[in-house]
Amino acid sequence: MKPSSVTLLHPNSETVGEVAYRQIRRDIVFGAIAPGTPLRLERLKDRYQVSVSTLREIFNRLVSEDFVIAEGQRGFQVSPVSQNHFREIAKMRELLEGHALKESFEHGDLDWESQVVAAHHKLSRMETLMEAGDHDQTETWKRYDREFHAALIAACGSSVLMQSHRRIFDHFLRYQVVAIIYRGRAASDEHLQLLECALSRDHVTAAKILGQHIHACVEHTFENGLIGDVSP
Repeated sequence: MKPSSVTLLHPNSETVGEVAYRQIRRDIVFGAIAPGTPLRLERLKDRYQVSVSTLREIFNRLVSEDFVIAEGQRGFQVSPVSQNHFREIAKMRELLEGHALKESFEHGDLDWESQVVAAHHKLSRMETLMEAGDHDQTETWKRYDREFHAALIAACGSSVLMQSHRRIFDHFLRYQVVAIIYRGRAASDEHLQLLECALSRDHVTAAKILGQHIHACVEHTFENGLIGDVSP
């Protein structure tokens, strides 16, 4: 019998489309593709090495996540930013993350504590560089920021909650990257306080600090004119 020519993929292998989706989503979140940018299929298919039909599927997927807007016959564009939307995202993040903190602090074990400590160590090192004026690693700084907040809620016991939080956090993160938001020592201190709350399992104080952390970021953005109210 002639050997089969079918190549079996490893169970963990990603399709070309999935790789492109993750890259495009990352480029939107981290500002490589600016808010409001038209997404031209013919122009982007070579950049991401996928077909036009695959790109269209990816953009429709990102429409469902509110990172992209479908413009009917005109195609797609990256979702714009606005002050109102940033406030809405901030409120939703506080709601989701505050609940997840409570669940995580109640159920976290020693391995979880170690994960939180390690995530904070990486973030703290990057914040030290930012405070020294080194802004060349902004993306790494924000990636470590996301990893720290994800570690805090990693023991919440709900994959649906974690997924919902990641999506909202990435919307919040996109605003931070667009505005290049760094509040300095105040933000670093809040992260340290959240770490201390995690180790002492004080979710009540952690929720208060988280609220301050989120809203201070939003107000800092508006007070410094970093995001104009350019869309409803």
